[in-house]
Amino acid sequence: MQQLAEELTSVVERAAEALRAVGDTEAGQSYRPGGWSRKELLGHLIDSASNNHQRFVRAQGVPFLEFPKYEQEEWVGRQNYRQESWPDLVELWRLYNRHLAHVIRAFPAEKLEVGCKVGPSEPMKIGDVIKDYLRHLKHHLSQLGLQGMAGMR
Repeated sequence: MQQLAEELTSVVERAAEALRAVGDTEAGQSYRPGGWSRKELLGHLIDSASNNHQRFVRAQGVPFLEFPKYEQEEWVGRQNYRQESWPDLVELWRLYNRHLAHVIRAFPAEKLEVGCKVGPSEPMKIGDVIKDYLRHLKHHLSQLGLQGMAGMR
């Protein structure tokens, strides 16, 4: 988990630097037809951080964790990310992920096997959920045009 936490921090810091170069107006426009804006996609990543933060912490105190499904379209729409300040979104996302890296570093090895079920999906070990979080984050960074983030170490 130490290596994963370090990789998360590295990816986030590099991405945040690139994201700061995007203007607020540009970040609020859809970057592909019919899709979310950069603000909405980064908002989705903030939601992902928030939901996973809860999973990572709660899983340490129970033998099995069941969590509701994340309704991404509804969450992104309800929070009106398109109208949020781009610099604020970038900084919130950066700092939230730095905190998650801290949580991951401190995660007890004996708790990595705790089962976690999210919505209708099949149960996974929380250790696999943690690994999948970084994969998901890098996938969306590549959608934002941050080439090379998906394979970043």
